[in-house]
Amino acid sequence: METIIGREEEKASLEKLIRSGEPELVAVYGRRRVGKTFLIRNAFRQELAFEFSGIHQASLEQQLENFGEALAKAMGTPPLIRPASWIRAFAMLTDYLTPTIRKERKVVFFDEFPWINTPRSGFLPAFENFWNSWASRQNNLVVIICGSAATWMIQKVINNRGGLHNRVTRRIRLLPFTLAETEAFLKARKVNLNRYQVLQLYMAMGGIPQYLKDIAPGESAIQTIDRLCFTRDGLLYDEFKSLYHSLFDEATDHMEVVRELAKKASGLTRGEIMGACKLTSGGGVSQLLEELTESGFITPYIPFGKTRKDAVYKLTDEYSLFYIRFMENRRTEGTGTWTRLSAASSWKSWSGYAFESICQKHFPLLKKALRIEGVYTEASVWRSKAGKGIRGAQIDLLIDRQDQCINICEMKFSVNTFEITGIYAEELQNKLNVFRETTKTRKTLFLTMVTTYGVKNNNNYTGLVQQEITMDALFK
Repeated sequence: METIIGREEEKASLEKLIRSGEPELVAVYGRRRVGKTFLIRNAFRQELAFEFSGIHQASLEQQLENFGEALAKAMGTPPLIRPASWIRAFAMLTDYLTPTIRKERKVVFFDEFPWINTPRSGFLPAFENFWNSWASRQNNLVVIICGSAATWMIQKVINNRGGLHNRVTRRIRLLPFTLAETEAFLKARKVNLNRYQVLQLYMAMGGIPQYLKDIAPGESAIQTIDRLCFTRDGLLYDEFKSLYHSLFDEATDHMEVVRELAKKASGLTRGEIMGACKLTSGGGVSQLLEELTESGFITPYIPFGKTRKDAVYKLTDEYSLFYIRFMENRRTEGTGTWTRLSAASSWKSWSGYAFESICQKHFPLLKKALRIEGVYTEASVWRSKAGKGIRGAQIDLLIDRQDQCINICEMKFSVNTFEITGIYAEELQNKLNVFRETTKTRKTLFLTMVTTYGVKNNNNYTGLVQQEITMDALFK
């Protein structure tokens, strides 16, 4: 078994399960390839008594046969006769577990739980009966159900209104690795890259462990992206459609929303998304946005001074953005493709967008770097259209603080120390002026630069930039 890198909060939560001395029903969810199965198997390598994984788009008969095979493997017996129904399958599981948990605490693990619940299979009612009539009374039993379809897990299990209502004792949403976890994961696999190179990889593929496993020692970030994304045998060459279709039954609209958001770095409101994607109003749009949000592809941000209904949605899945910008309509492929593309002007706009998104994801570390982790804050976005005598302005991250200050964050990705030109200094000053005039805030404004290697201290810097944060703060 491999060592679990990072995941400190999740490991602590799982350790409590073993010590609780009570029956536990745990829901674990997170996007495909994020490491859910790996985490459970390695956290409970000694306690795992039974593991069963659903098969995508399999029939009821195939799922039941697969269950019989898994149970026979756990029991160490020849293949069993396929259960006639899920009621019968859970009766067989109960018979196996009863003597097993008499003296020791054990874990039962159902992986890809939503895939098991095929139409008219009776699986979910049978599972509800298994938990309510027997498993919930076994103090030595932990049942873990896991799925990549995050919204299905929330709606059908966590917020279940039937037999599983309020039955889940713990829930764990597994997110991609942070930059710090990514760096530690690569070092554990003998991949030695500096933080600028790690950041480049993260911008293209995010902190998805299964993607990071394919990074080879001795390769640069550009070489790795070339191989994984632009060669036909590369892991990420055709991952996009497979990823969305594995999570959503009707994935076409989900992918269309993601494509539209990829065009707009400042994000889109719900109404703007509906207009761009030609979606009709109704609950279907809300559910679609919730599904993309819970699966980690998009993130809603509440604009400064607005409410939740005014939320602006941004594409925050690194791989999806990279795929749409550079891979989906690619004209060339093969070795050297990314070397060429990364020298083009489109690279600059993408890298800026991707870096901003990563900074927003690591918001607690920005607070720590500013030494305001103990101050109550609210993170917001803000944009103002041009009007009579007023230039338009946009702020992608502002930190509204309870101590009567606001950090106006400017995030810039650069291969060298970033230099503020005279034109850019005027733009920054205009942004501060328009924000103060439009919002009528009386709080102190701190222009805060978040960059890779810092900001060059020139005449345009003095008196304008109040605080600086470099990429190292994002790796803490």
